[in-house]
Amino acid sequence: MRPLTPVAPRTRAVLGVSFFVLFVAVWSAVTFGGLVPKIFLADPLQMLRSGWVLMTEMDFAHDIGMTMWRVIGGFLIAAALALPLGVMMGAYKPVEAFFEPFVSFARYLPASAFIPLLILWAGIGEAQKLALIFIGSFFQLVLMIAVTVGNTRRDLVEAAYTLGSSDSSLVRRVLIPGAAPEIAETLRMVLGWAWTYVIVAELIGASSGIGHMITDSQSLLATDQIIFGIIVIGLIGLASDLLFKWANRRLFPWAQLGR
Repeated sequence: MRPLTPVAPRTRAVLGVSFFVLFVAVWSAVTFGGLVPKIFLADPLQMLRSGWVLMTEMDFAHDIGMTMWRVIGGFLIAAALALPLGVMMGAYKPVEAFFEPFVSFARYLPASAFIPLLILWAGIGEAQKLALIFIGSFFQLVLMIAVTVGNTRRDLVEAAYTLGSSDSSLVRRVLIPGAAPEIAETLRMVLGWAWTYVIVAELIGASSGIGHMITDSQSLLATDQIIFGIIVIGLIGLASDLLFKWANRRLFPWAQLGR
């Protein structure tokens, strides 16, 4: 093991699975061994039994679908607006000077603080939840995309101008393609943040969704159901993360060299 030395795909997979095995083993030892009361931490078998009941008898699949729809909907709206604005800010410094102070200010505002206002403006329906995910994702995306585009190699820019490229052509054929792999990584990271926002949105004024189930389970002290809901979120997030990585490798193979 040496710093920054790439790991073989099979070794990476084995190491990743090993951590989950170790985690479950420690969890089992703590709960089955009686070190922690089950009212505070359910054991893995009890969690799986409760998860089966949730899926087969309590229509938890519908809650999962609603949560996924909210995350994807809010994130896609944020990405559709953040991408062109972020590219413009990264490419044109006057645009960056105009928007960057407000974007930097807004991205430090906790999205959860907007919940009372969003409920007042949009009620407790889907619009409120989509708006919360949008607020939590949009400003982060804009600034990160702008920084990525702005860090394009200057030799590529100068070479394009030397070859007679116009400003608009430079943006389309140099800046965007050069920044595309890092922009894709930015989307992957911010999608993970969007999941935290949707759960916060569903904790208040929701009648469906994983967060709603967790809230109901908390009032019943059903830690087995709470843990199952958290694990489902993690599994969906892991699946989406792996999907993003696979798509990035297919779309931008040159960006994977040396990793």
